[in-house]
Amino acid sequence: MSETNFSYNDSYEYSFPTENPEEYCQALDMPYKDIFLPILYATVFLVGIVGNSILMGALVFKVGVRRLIDIFILNLAASDFVFLLTLPLWIHKEIWQGVWRSGSFLCKGSSYIISVNMYCSIFLLTCMSADRYLAIMYPSVARKIRTRFYTNGLCICVWLLSCLLGLPTLLSRELRQYNGQAYCTDVELTPAKRIVSLVTLILAFFFPLLSILTFYCSITKKLCMHYQKSGKHDKKLRKSIKIVFIVVAAFVFSWIPYNVFKLLAIISGVQDLKPPFCLPYVLAQTGMEVSSPFAFANSCANPLIYYCFDGYIRRNISQCLCPWVKGQSTGSSSDTLDTRISYSLSTFIHGEHAIRKRRRSLSF
Repeated sequence: MSETNFSYNDSYEYSFPTENPEEYCQALDMPYKDIFLPILYATVFLVGIVGNSILMGALVFKVGVRRLIDIFILNLAASDFVFLLTLPLWIHKEIWQGVWRSGSFLCKGSSYIISVNMYCSIFLLTCMSADRYLAIMYPSVARKIRTRFYTNGLCICVWLLSCLLGLPTLLSRELRQYNGQAYCTDVELTPAKRIVSLVTLILAFFFPLLSILTFYCSITKKLCMHYQKSGKHDKKLRKSIKIVFIVVAAFVFSWIPYNVFKLLAIISGVQDLKPPFCLPYVLAQTGMEVSSPFAFANSCANPLIYYCFDGYIRRNISQCLCPWVKGQSTGSSSDTLDTRISYSLSTFIHGEHAIRKRRRSLSF
């Protein structure tokens, strides 16, 4: 019996040659993948589980007043933690060269959790950026709507929406038998389902990402204007801008490549995929295979980013791990990202408003 190749139809699934266009277009075989991916996923699993557990513990058992932004960070850590629990299944699959030995329920469930995690992460980051934007640019409006009740309600809505958007993945996954082996893969998508997937990806990922960049660019623009007009070498402002770019860049670097290739795969899948028109599809499939580990790694990167660049969270984690060590008071968050930006930019905005009022009074 001749050996038949199979390829990735998504970053964590295999597709098989059938009577559909994909049988003509096979993704490139990645050398050393069976060795590299298990090691990488195991590292992400260990670092992510420990990091997110410590981060959640530090926020849940914190003594004193909690920031509103910590509610979003806690939910983001919980989403990453749940996702990381599924990584041993994918490590096991890679060790067995794509054979799925964990049953149909875990095939569907783990794929569903991956989708929910992606949507939940992007929505929570959008909420965090909108929260910072309101707190800095419109403090009077923010005081009315930035409450714990609304913040908790918003997080519940994010979870419900993410679970809803993940349902297509849950319904489309199945175990398929090939040469006596089981593989966790998607059923064949019709042109109508591909269009729905395309619209969902644009509205649920690229549009929120554009919103995040818009919010942060507006904040950074105001900060730069303040820095230029003040004429001072404000190290805190420069550090605030740097942290904003690091947080955004980490998410973009992790998820943008995978979703761009996924977008290309959906678009190319609608077309007639027969030689010599396979190149876009093959590039998309290979690109998703290469970029998916970076997307998975984002779940262990967030705790490290917050620990390194948010002094408030760093003190909480230190006191959570070493409660007998008395450090600086965690009740004050004057050196945190949110407080520094809010204070500096609010002062700048109020100063601009005062200047405009004086100019108007002098013009009469």
